[in-house]
Amino acid sequence: MRSHAGTPPSRRRFLAMSAGGAVAGAAALSGCALQVSSAVGGSGETVTLMVKPEDISPELIKQAQKDTGIRIVTVQQDITKLIAMLTNGNPPDLVRAVGAVDAAYFAARDVMEELDPYFARSSVLKVDDLDPVNDLWRYDGRTQGKGPRYGMAKDFSQDSMYWYNTSAFDKAGVDHPSETEPVTYEEWLERAKRIVQRKNGQTTVFGGSYSGLTRATLLATMTASAGGSLFNDDFSRVDFTTPEARKALAWYIDFCRAKVGPSLIQPDPNGWDGPTYQAGRMAMSNAGYWLGGVINADKKMAPVSRLAPAPVFEGGPRISACQGGTGLWMPRKARNKDAAWRVFEWFFGEAPAKARASSGWGIPTLKSLRPLMPSQEAYQKQELRVQEAELKHFSVISFTPYTTADAFDALFNQIAPAAMNGGISVDTLAGRLNSALNEQLKRGKEQVG
Repeated sequence: MRSHAGTPPSRRRFLAMSAGGAVAGAAALSGCALQVSSAVGGSGETVTLMVKPEDISPELIKQAQKDTGIRIVTVQQDITKLIAMLTNGNPPDLVRAVGAVDAAYFAARDVMEELDPYFARSSVLKVDDLDPVNDLWRYDGRTQGKGPRYGMAKDFSQDSMYWYNTSAFDKAGVDHPSETEPVTYEEWLERAKRIVQRKNGQTTVFGGSYSGLTRATLLATMTASAGGSLFNDDFSRVDFTTPEARKALAWYIDFCRAKVGPSLIQPDPNGWDGPTYQAGRMAMSNAGYWLGGVINADKKMAPVSRLAPAPVFEGGPRISACQGGTGLWMPRKARNKDAAWRVFEWFFGEAPAKARASSGWGIPTLKSLRPLMPSQEAYQKQELRVQEAELKHFSVISFTPYTTADAFDALFNQIAPAAMNGGISVDTLAGRLNSALNEQLKRGKEQVG
């Protein structure tokens, strides 16, 4: 659906589903007074990026100006500010988003520029050099993964893969996972139960972490691994009572009930896996290749750490998805599109892309940059071997355009603890999730019109 020429999208189309489903119109208007930072000097064009501070450092902003002659101004990423800027007809030139869950959402609301013509004439970003993960940034009006390109991922991981600490396995007398043959989800959980350590009723060493980047992407991916889809054909409804979705949900609730890893009912005091794994207090971490950026910098932890293939469900397809794919998109009403594209090329294909590829913090999204991935140490060679073999099992798991992952998770986090604590059954949970989430999706579909 296209908006009329010159008409900015209505605020109503965003508000109900943005920022956990509770952004008020008055709050959206407050985004007009923006805090901006930029590199000093320069006489070229100016491009505004809505990003997080970690996406582009002040040093990189200066380097961009040196390399391209373009001055970059940054605005802190914020859904409320973005809505205000889009609806006021003064959007940023490039916007950060997570391809796996945001691309279809924004494309369905007709605010994204189609980038195929730019790719077609680029000498830096060639379509045949794009890793298939960039298909997360495609949407044909119905299904993610097909149709026009609306953005690109800066790097990625196959986020159902997991790292494990060989010392923790050896101490518990548990066999190491295979480098080539995936374990089943049931086997993964059984190992976590054997390795977990407890003292005085407290978990002192987690057997494993397995919650995905969001619960929305975790459950969509696991349902696909069971051979089904969490959403119906037009992505307007979820159904947790199908055999495949119920299998995924039941496994995750079993994992939470077992208290072998972090969850809503047993939070990790560190808030994420990195520090806990580094401290030797987590035997397995469901984080893909990117966590190697943390692990490989730790000379004590790196030699005892290994990367393993994504688990499978017995009888289901072997699927290894990306639940992130963070990158940039260009608003349809951006003022400086050609300059924005030049910054886009520089960010995704030139100096910053090469630096990211060689850092070990993610797989490059241009195939030609893969040789830059770290491979000096024996443990890095192991990681690369497993990762290279896993790439052929990648597929796009399409997400609904009618809600955000944050809004989905907000409802899941309200409803699911009762099941995690054993207060309600998985079947009762499935019914409650269907009711709440389908109401949310219905509102989202009405917004898109």
